Amino acid sequence: MSDQKILEFFKNGQREKAFAQLYQLYPKIEKLILSKGGRKQDASDVFQEALIVLYRKLQSSNFKLTASFYTYLYSVSRYIWSDTQKQHSNPETSGSQNELVDFEEEISKTIHEEKKYRFAENAFSELGERCQRLLLMFYHKKMSFKEIANVMQFKSEKIAKNQKYKCLQKAKDIFKNHYKPVQS
Repeated sequence: MSDQKILEFFKNGQREKAFAQLYQLYPKIEKLILSKGGRKQDASDVFQEALIVLYRKLQSSNFKLTASFYTYLYSVSRYIWSDTQKQHSNPETSGSQNELVDFEEEISKTIHEEKKYRFAENAFSELGERCQRLLLMFYHKKMSFKEIANVMQFKSEKIAKNQKYKCLQKAKDIFKNHYKPVQS
């Protein structure tokens, strides 16, 4: 199936069909990971993470696929596996092809953004239910402080605003305590 058809599936909200086509690339990614000393479970984990990176990139309005899905997933998977290996030990770095350097730098940035996003999600999940609810109302539902105060039974908008600030600070503190940026 063509990359264009897969893109159409994503654009039309037919994610299952798109992912079904992308999963046909899994054996090639598995072969890559196995050739680099990984196990089948490692290959599965790496491929899943690569699909998440791809999916989040596709949701970005300014993303343009400049290579085939196979090339993109292969490069992302290779980077993820390499990054995983670096975290477990410090293997020799092999020379990469010059034409992929810019592409890999973009992927590296995407992977780090993905990790940061996951830490932010974890920080949010560690907040209490009340803080989660308040932040969702403000950021996701775009509710005013007056509406939030009414729904959450605060005495005033000012209290809702102060609570939002405290919840946001708590989330930031959790994030800072758990997120350790990867040094390149």
